[in-house]
Amino acid sequence: MSGFASALVVDDLDHCRDWLTRALALAFPGIEIRYAEDVASGRAALQSPPPLVLCDLGLPDGSGMQLIEMLVRDAPQTQVVVTTVFDDDAHLFPALRAGAHGYLLKDATVESIAELLRGIVDGQPPLSPSIARRVLRHFQAPAPATTTADSPLTARERDVLKLIAKGLTVIDTATALQLTRHTVAGYVKDIYRKLQINSRAEATLEATRRGLVDRAAH
Repeated sequence: MSGFASALVVDDLDHCRDWLTRALALAFPGIEIRYAEDVASGRAALQSPPPLVLCDLGLPDGSGMQLIEMLVRDAPQTQVVVTTVFDDDAHLFPALRAGAHGYLLKDATVESIAELLRGIVDGQPPLSPSIARRVLRHFQAPAPATTTADSPLTARERDVLKLIAKGLTVIDTATALQLTRHTVAGYVKDIYRKLQINSRAEATLEATRRGLVDRAAH
């Protein structure tokens, strides 16, 4: 295999689609790229699956996991790579278990992503360096305690929920946690989806109910 002739990018954010487009064009000059913004349009596009799919996990109408599972079942020859802001075990390992061939974080440069994508041709799984280290640590350390049914959020998501419930903006939260604004926005989107809420007020109520913020402060 000398490269990929076509690819599908599944992401609901314009700047992320542009970033991935530039990485694909750099890795595989002349590649034809199609786009989908959610699970529904992704399913439609995958009726004719390309050889390479880059898929976000947090989509407006569901999870990219649904598309990964569909590809593994119906088009196992397609290489599907997760492209996301989520760097925690709760997102990483379910995606890999579902059949994702790689896992790339959106905090990387176009050039580094292009290099990792080119490695697929030589049989190298595209993993961001921090993700590769996390996978190694996972097999070197005891399994972490499972999350309770009433608290489906990861530790990082709880940190974000606590700060936005205290009134911090996305930018302030990003500064406090030493993350990028886009990363925090991704966490907020996933928190809202998991808790089935749609506003900061509802987020504050959930944070209070979970004991993340002081009831007396509200």
